Amino acid sequence: MKIRTGLGYDVHQLVDGKDFWLGGIKVEHSKGAVGHSDADVLIHVICDALLGAANMRDIGYHFSDTDPAFKGIDSKILLKDVMKLIGNEGWKIGNIDSTICLQRPKINPYIPEMKKCLAQVMGIDEEDISIKATTTEKLGFVGKEEGVAAFATVLITK
Repeated sequence: MKIRTGLGYDVHQLVDGKDFWLGGIKVEHSKGAVGHSDADVLIHVICDALLGAANMRDIGYHFSDTDPAFKGIDSKILLKDVMKLIGNEGWKIGNIDSTICLQRPKINPYIPEMKKCLAQVMGIDEEDISIKATTTEKLGFVGKEEGVAAFATVLITK
């Protein structure tokens, strides 16, 4: 059996008046993330971590931010496609551990719904997905509520 790990990191700017998608669900907030797709930073880092672990480059390689086909796309579609890509190579998810860096809003109440959504999209158990949240104690672009960042590590097996 082969075992590999992968790491994902992403950042998106936050602006007033946009929908805020995080972990496949809409989070109530006055600001939303900016991006070529729906800018779901948590899904993006999971995609990058999975692709990296499978040695299949990164999300931008497979879903270019200059391709009009991906303009405004639901990131859950990208995650499903990543699951197909790694699955075609024989990889299965062992677990996912992620951290969202966000000053506001508090996302702890949303975590169970995110886990449920992500588990359904990826076809894995909720218990194999960890989502944590932290602030930056009002420091930097996250602390000033100018952006959101996320990290994910994954374990995959073949």
